[in-house]
Amino acid sequence: MMPIRQIAGLSEVASGFDGFILDLWGVIHDGVEAYPGARDTLAALRAAGKTTLLLSNAPRRGDALVEQLARMGIGRDMYDHVLSSGEAVHMELARRTDPFYATLGRNIYHMGPERDENVFAGLDLVPVDIEHADFILNTGPWDLEETVEDYVPKMKDGLARNLPMICANPDHVVIRQGKPVVCAGALAARYAEMGGVVSMRGKPDPAIYDNALELLGVERAKVLAVGDALHTDVKGANAAGLCAVFVTQGIHAAELGIRPGEVADPETLRQVVSRHGERPLAAIPTFRW
Repeated sequence: MMPIRQIAGLSEVASGFDGFILDLWGVIHDGVEAYPGARDTLAALRAAGKTTLLLSNAPRRGDALVEQLARMGIGRDMYDHVLSSGEAVHMELARRTDPFYATLGRNIYHMGPERDENVFAGLDLVPVDIEHADFILNTGPWDLEETVEDYVPKMKDGLARNLPMICANPDHVVIRQGKPVVCAGALAARYAEMGGVVSMRGKPDPAIYDNALELLGVERAKVLAVGDALHTDVKGANAAGLCAVFVTQGIHAAELGIRPGEVADPETLRQVVSRHGERPLAAIPTFRW
């Protein structure tokens, strides 16, 4: 693989694109606060006449993300659209047009914290214990300190009843203020390894990019994705026929041997990207103009 182009800011590549699909956690914020310069970069994209969509694998609906960003000082006027994996799951549970969702019953076991209940709130679903459920909705661990192993007993109960699982967040891990936190994707991966049937919505599923492009209203060739995860953000964008910029300060920082904001060693960067089998248009230390 050839060396990965490293850029200092998005302005170096922005002129070739009209629409930008931006990841949230690891790009705009760290789960608690916005990264330095994130607001200014969004303002620069707006000033340059670019259309932006925030695409997150968060297991909650879009309005919850809008509120979270506002608390971080990023107002609704700073971006054009927002779409989450939780929103996509909510839409599928409501419509039941997807063959997988069409076969599901109405009794739901929610494997996740109360803060994620808006994914299914207001729908014709009945929350029950796993012994009476028709399917599992996995939105991730209750507590930041929990591991996949903590959920294996419930997974075994689900497998005993052949319950399908919906995963509302394909991410395996995110970095929250410098510390890794297990996500729903890691639970779903274990359930699948154990023999369970799993359906995911969110990056890298191509379907969510179709939704994003519809919202953006920009032709595919003129859309650039920006994300910190090679296996979701970059993989998903590439599979959808989009170019992607890889933000190195996120979940791959330790693998790259850097601290947030530092420039990666070119050869280490090439090896890490090659190991994950993806090909970004360029790499950038942090989300900046």
